[in-house]
Amino acid sequence: MDEYYSRDEQVEQAIRVAPFFEGLPIEAVDMAISHIVMRSHAANQVILLENDWGNSVYFILNGWVKIRTYNIDGKEVTLNIVGKGELFGEMAALDEAPRSTDVITLTPTLICNVPSQDFVQLLATEPQAGIRLAKQMARRLRQVNRRLRLRESDSMARVTDVILFLAEGQGIKVEGGIEVPNLPHRELSSLSGLARETVTRVLIKLEKKELIIRDRDLIRIPDLHALEKMML
Repeated sequence: MDEYYSRDEQVEQAIRVAPFFEGLPIEAVDMAISHIVMRSHAANQVILLENDWGNSVYFILNGWVKIRTYNIDGKEVTLNIVGKGELFGEMAALDEAPRSTDVITLTPTLICNVPSQDFVQLLATEPQAGIRLAKQMARRLRQVNRRLRLRESDSMARVTDVILFLAEGQGIKVEGGIEVPNLPHRELSSLSGLARETVTRVLIKLEKKELIIRDRDLIRIPDLHALEKMML
């Protein structure tokens, strides 16, 4: 069940330290977050549905969500995985059009909603905010394009690319490598366009080569450059 939190000092401080707002004038940030609401969602909860009208932009304070759509055959396609410090829902706010994708939580997730008009006003008054948003959207487009180009590659390259994609967007540097979320195989299957059984076999091969180390929640990449060589 979702839990709602009223606007208070804790909520404001949590969103002020989000990477998108870092370094922006305090007055502009305060104005942008003056009407935020923080919500806690359980795993596997729908946050947004395709074709809904958008009136908020969402900042993730903790947890993971997936952004999905469906192909012409009705098969689910995961477009992106978004985690702590990132935002989603910005496209509908910018073009005042219905949502183009669904967003579903993968884990228990803490999210702040910023009204679309406040977000757009921030972009209009602070050029640096607009530049940051443009860079984020460009990075996501490059990632999708790269995965589309790899659709004709072998299964090893495609699964490896998904892990590198997660490392680029959600990787956390730790002692002994980089950690990424250990997503359910159905999500890795959707991201790579491969059968679930094929994904499982490739992950086992990568483990045997000691290119990844898996536990229940995380995948650790001991040597990112060694894993990247699997793409060659």
